[in-house]
Amino acid sequence: MVPKPKITLYLDTVSPFAYEAYHILRNDPIFKDVDITYVPIFLGGLMNKCNNTAPIRIINKDKWINIERLRWARAFSIPIIDQMPPNFPPNTLPIQRVLAGIGASSSQSQSQIISALDALYKSYWVNGTPVHEPAHLRSVLSSSLEGGEAAADKMLAAAQTAEVKQRLVENTDQAFAEGAFGLPWFTCTNLKGETEGFWGVDHLGQMVQFLGLDKGVSGNGGWRSVL
Repeated sequence: MVPKPKITLYLDTVSPFAYEAYHILRNDPIFKDVDITYVPIFLGGLMNKCNNTAPIRIINKDKWINIERLRWARAFSIPIIDQMPPNFPPNTLPIQRVLAGIGASSSQSQSQIISALDALYKSYWVNGTPVHEPAHLRSVLSSSLEGGEAAADKMLAAAQTAEVKQRLVENTDQAFAEGAFGLPWFTCTNLKGETEGFWGVDHLGQMVQFLGLDKGVSGNGGWRSVL
């Protein structure tokens, strides 16, 4: 088996920048030969562990991040809602617990997490649907998970168990232990076996250079912003 560079992307659906990072990793051909793992965490829990302050609560930064998310979306042709979704930021703990439960559910958990994330991100960050509300969450899961409504109900029930709640806590602790203080957080291992962490869409250039992927960059689009 040919070795591949590795990326672990920690994410929470509340973060527009985690969505943008996810979209780029899923769709940009530069990452086609990278082993990528998506790990759901609870951003609120991570911020508490770091004594960090949510950007939305920082004067001036609350306005700047909205402008910045649209800049990166345009740079990388990422579909995203022009205005922040209503009642932002929502409590995504129920969503993240469901995703953590999916991650613990089977050997095919990554494909199921990807299916769920694709649908959740499109519903929230493209269409502005409040997926944190129970009825919307169930609907999105029913349409994205193999098994439909039955699978959605199973995952929603599992999310209430102590085991799955602890799984999300452990994921969040793992991100913190690897240096995360916000999202998106990437833990990357290159072909030399070296591992480093990177934070933010604006550090994608440093990340692809570390992984030895920059030779495949065409110089077009968003990559001109980061390389």
